[in-house]
Amino acid sequence: MRVFANPVGAGRLWFDNLATADGTPVAYDPQARAFVPMRPFCANRDRIGCNWIAPEEGAFCRSCAMTALAPDPSIPNAIPNWAQTEAAKRWALDNLGRWHWFRPEDPGARPVFHLLAEGPTPVPMGHAEGVVTISVAEVDPILVTTRREALQEPYRTMIGHMRHEIAHMLWWRLSLREDFMDEFRAMFGDERIDYPAALQYHYENGPPEGWKQHYLTSYASSHPHEDWAETASHLLHLTDIADSFVATGLSSPDIVSSGWDPYSEPDAGRLIQTAAALTVGMNHVNRSMGLADLYPFVLSEHARHKLAFVHNWLRRGAQGL
Repeated sequence: MRVFANPVGAGRLWFDNLATADGTPVAYDPQARAFVPMRPFCANRDRIGCNWIAPEEGAFCRSCAMTALAPDPSIPNAIPNWAQTEAAKRWALDNLGRWHWFRPEDPGARPVFHLLAEGPTPVPMGHAEGVVTISVAEVDPILVTTRREALQEPYRTMIGHMRHEIAHMLWWRLSLREDFMDEFRAMFGDERIDYPAALQYHYENGPPEGWKQHYLTSYASSHPHEDWAETASHLLHLTDIADSFVATGLSSPDIVSSGWDPYSEPDAGRLIQTAAALTVGMNHVNRSMGLADLYPFVLSEHARHKLAFVHNWLRRGAQGL
């Protein structure tokens, strides 16, 4: 994620800012990729802290307008959890906008979000025909830790959920192309195999022996759909890690060149190798504070090929559909 110029004075702004250091209200314009000090602000600004501009007074911003179902406010913590969930959604959508997905120049369908609070039973998260369903309770640190440990996951965050479920939607968009499907099946396998049965087998038996040589996560081994979603979300993780590293002015001998833009990098191998090298250093920094690794994954050669495949299609796919 970029670091932004202050439109009314000195200093910088971060993606989630609602005001400058001196208290001047600002909002993010996702089309210009810049902050502006004028209205109209998103109609959700006061309710959940949305800091994007709206097309007109009283309207929702581009991101909030994609939310068709919001959580039941009578459920405890629903509104603050929703606010954090929408913040993660804005981050993920803006990342994808760097490759023109879901911006005005993209002629294809936009995702529709159902962001639901959990009552007595969990919300089943997933994607179906353009609709992304997310449990806003997944921002709760206790619940996230409990589920991460129960599922033996090394990483579980709301931005991670957003990237994973939106990746399913991106596959749905790309599947309209016959050339994509031929290449996809050659790389990931035949997605027409029984999905519920494959997931049930995975949860009952775990990943196959030697899965780390072929998949980024154990869950990716369950079905080609999940392999795609996990791989696509990891490509977004790695690209944004590299972009954020450069944006904050940090330097490393692994960086390709001064002013390098990871989202404009055409060479997938170079992008993946650079980002992976940066994560090694950042993992080491986290350990100095007794924190978990920032990126607790090892990229096998096979996984790198899959990441390059996803990079190729996400960089060129949006405006061609």
